[in-house]
Amino acid sequence: MSRMRHRRLMAEINVVPYIDVMLVLLIIFMITAPLLTQGISVDLPRAGAEPLDPELMRDNEPLVLSINREGELFLNIGGDEEMPIDEQTVLTRTAAVLRRNSQTPVLLKADQAVSYGRVVTGMVILQRAGAEKVGFLTDPLAFSEDQP
Repeated sequence: MSRMRHRRLMAEINVVPYIDVMLVLLIIFMITAPLLTQGISVDLPRAGAEPLDPELMRDNEPLVLSINREGELFLNIGGDEEMPIDEQTVLTRTAAVLRRNSQTPVLLKADQAVSYGRVVTGMVILQRAGAEKVGFLTDPLAFSEDQP
């Protein structure tokens, strides 16, 4: 009489390949996360202004004109955001964005060491491009006991 072996089917998932994929993705995210920080290094002035409404920013990504310590202009849209651009390029790109969506928030981020005249020049460029309102980005004031 022949004996039949009854083998039980293995119903387990082999998770080793999934762990390998997860570790590779983790390494990729760890490498790319620091590269995703946006913008130019600007030492913003401190001010006690109200923070921007996150709901407004979620619907429309703001257009940010940055002016670094040397007075160079940078725009967060189009091309390489870390390369300085000339005033005409800022005007052209800003006008194009505002033509597509006139509700796009327009913000100016300038280093505190930049001359007032250069900041005004940046504002004039944005207004000539069609920005009705221009907001200024600042760092919040540090909380202290003697402030009201």
